[in-house]
Amino acid sequence: MSLNLLFTCAGRRNYLINYFKEAIKGQGKIFTADMSTSAPAMVDADVAIVVPSIYDATYITALKAIVKTHHIDAIISLNDLELPILSKHKNELETTGVKVIISSEKVIDIAFDKVKTFNFISEIGLKTPQTYTSLQKAKEEIYNGTLKFPLVVKPRWGSASIGIDFPETEEELDLAFRLQHIKLKKSILNTASEHDLDNAILIQEKMNGKEYGMDIVNDFEGNYYGTFVREKVNMRSGETDKAVSIIDKRFDDIGKTISKHLKHVGSLDCDVFIANNQLFVLELNPRFGGGYPFSHEAGIDTTAIYIEWLKGNTDVSKFNQYTAGKLFSKCDRMLEIKSTI
Repeated sequence: MSLNLLFTCAGRRNYLINYFKEAIKGQGKIFTADMSTSAPAMVDADVAIVVPSIYDATYITALKAIVKTHHIDAIISLNDLELPILSKHKNELETTGVKVIISSEKVIDIAFDKVKTFNFISEIGLKTPQTYTSLQKAKEEIYNGTLKFPLVVKPRWGSASIGIDFPETEEELDLAFRLQHIKLKKSILNTASEHDLDNAILIQEKMNGKEYGMDIVNDFEGNYYGTFVREKVNMRSGETDKAVSIIDKRFDDIGKTISKHLKHVGSLDCDVFIANNQLFVLELNPRFGGGYPFSHEAGIDTTAIYIEWLKGNTDVSKFNQYTAGKLFSKCDRMLEIKSTI
């Protein structure tokens, strides 16, 4: 069975494009779409296509045209900001016969809005850092002694790695909160936040402890498949730079709990801290995350599992050889950007 896959907002996810190219074994093609001709992932795709901005009124129409012209079987988004848009238009896109591998609007909303993420995690009985959108309320908690420096100040919607500050005093908190509002209005997150700019910046308890990344994998019907965990050994520019695979029942239990209540589709990237021997869940990203390569190289080939599920096959056990203690490090490579892309 031949499959053509389209990866939207391809950006810098070359590793994912190449993993899927290996998994598909020449039985189909890997297409990428991005608004920039110089997006690195466009180089490694079988076919690269330039599309309008995700906020352009013609964006969904452009995707539908690609699906029809190139007989695309499935669409996979690689960008946080696009998820609410694709999820909203999922049914419309699927009228063309393509499968859009994305969670429901409700799931995307919970993950995209960090306040709703906080409420969801708390409601299902898991621990998560204290979170506020009111500077006054956060200060009240500081004066009461229930919130302590250092803190985290970051955007409420979208990619939290865009602009994070770690104030250690009240003066720094005031400055960081004001500066975040100014930077937000100038950033790509402005559109996602404009409906409630007064509450668009989060003040969060900073966790001191070991940080972990988890891939919580569900099938395309939202049923739990597995949890795959890595300890973050080193970070660089907001992404995991070095990590080691681990197997720990405590994380499995958290993964099952999140999966059961969220019912997301496919892979969900999740951040967890261990502090005072307790596990705190920070973020939910219902897509392949930047830490996926560490899980992949440690033995879980979610890309091949996706291919099998798209073919209707349910026995994917041979693609799960996850092993603890595998340490990997990312590195950069140079790519020539052809003008013909």
